[in-house]
Amino acid sequence: MSVRPEALGIVETKGLISAIAATDAMCKAANVSYAGQIQIGNAFVATFVRGDVGSVRAAVDAGGKAASEHGELVSAHVMPRPDPSVVAVFLNN
Repeated sequence: MSVRPEALGIVETKGLISAIAATDAMCKAANVSYAGQIQIGNAFVATFVRGDVGSVRAAVDAGGKAASEHGELVSAHVMPRPDPSVVAVFLNN
């Protein structure tokens, strides 16, 4: 079994426009891949990206800034090398 040093980045926003702005900024800011989005309810949206730790950190920082400028940032977090079971729960892998 090979271990990939991949990180998971999460940006949670309130409002669809801020979620779209955050997703766009994250994908443009660094070499990350869009991993999915969960609409939590009451206008809360969590967006996920994956990549190496440095790229994910840069992407989450850019996404958080964009979300704040276009709406409301609720939370931003980077999980370096998350356990596969955690990823499976949120991203249905």
